[in-house]
Amino acid sequence: MLWGAHSGGLELRTEGGETRLRAIFPYGRETVLGEGLGRERREMVAARAFADRIERGEDVHFLSGHDFNKPLASRSAGTLTLTETDEALTVEARIGADMGQVSYVRDFLSAHAAGLVRGLSPGFRVRPGGETVEERGNAILRTIWAADLIEISAVTKPAYPQAQIEARNWQPYDEGAQRSGRRPTALRWR
Repeated sequence: MLWGAHSGGLELRTEGGETRLRAIFPYGRETVLGEGLGRERREMVAARAFADRIERGEDVHFLSGHDFNKPLASRSAGTLTLTETDEALTVEARIGADMGQVSYVRDFLSAHAAGLVRGLSPGFRVRPGGETVEERGNAILRTIWAADLIEISAVTKPAYPQAQIEARNWQPYDEGAQRSGRRPTALRWR
């Protein structure tokens, strides 16, 4: 699974023992992922790319550091709200006072208070046909049009500003298929 991140958009407020989190993952922001095979690799998540699962009300988890063993909120628990617009995905989570007794929750809240956790990073799988890869001079741009949002995480340091992806393993189809003879990672899952 690949993850996107946004720096500076994670806000926490505590009232009556409950902590409320609000974060924004912006759409339509092209970002540089790195270089590979002498080409700059770029990616962009298009507006409402996560709409299908969100509109169907499917469960999505809010995690600490992409770790499913460290859940902070979820839609099924009624503690996570996701709202999509053409500009961004807005995430609102409630972490109850009773969750403050859990060690990893205390660690997350302390790290945020110290200014160490400020990024937002969604974990998702690209749907079949949900992406395009195009060449732009000496760069390759991958645009995500439709993806299944599985989880959203608070992260310590996003890999790049705006809507970035932290951990990825993809290649344009023609290069990956020629070298490996199998379906490239970019077309399998994200």
